[in-house]
Amino acid sequence: MKSQFLILMVIGLLFSCNKDNNATDLENQIIGNWKLIKMTNSMSNSETSGSEMEWQETYQLFSDGTFLKSRDKDGNLTEVSGTFNFINNSNESLIELTFDTQSDIIGSCTANKKENLNLQSDTIFTNSWNACDGPTLKYKKN
Repeated sequence: MKSQFLILMVIGLLFSCNKDNNATDLENQIIGNWKLIKMTNSMSNSETSGSEMEWQETYQLFSDGTFLKSRDKDGNLTEVSGTFNFINNSNESLIELTFDTQSDIIGSCTANKKENLNLQSDTIFTNSWNACDGPTLKYKKN
């Protein structure tokens, strides 16, 4: 009886380690440069991409858990930085950004210097700003 219990515990540990490795793999995949490729405005039901978008934007996610967000709007470059956490649950994979300072380029429904990005695949994520009538912004990893 004890040996059967021990075998079940070992099998359980092996499976839990695999889940942790998968989460680590996803975390490593998000490191890099991400570029805004499409904007969808829910209010006017319009979609733009490339140079037709209202602004150009990138995220750089670094392996030390920091990021840099850059936005070029009408030739004016704005950059803000902060830290990020990867949240992987059964429903979705999120990147939670916490900005060091308040900025107009934070795409959030609240004023708490946080932004959530929904990881669609290992090369695509979208923002959550559309939950409060902001545009849906789609990013692709370079």
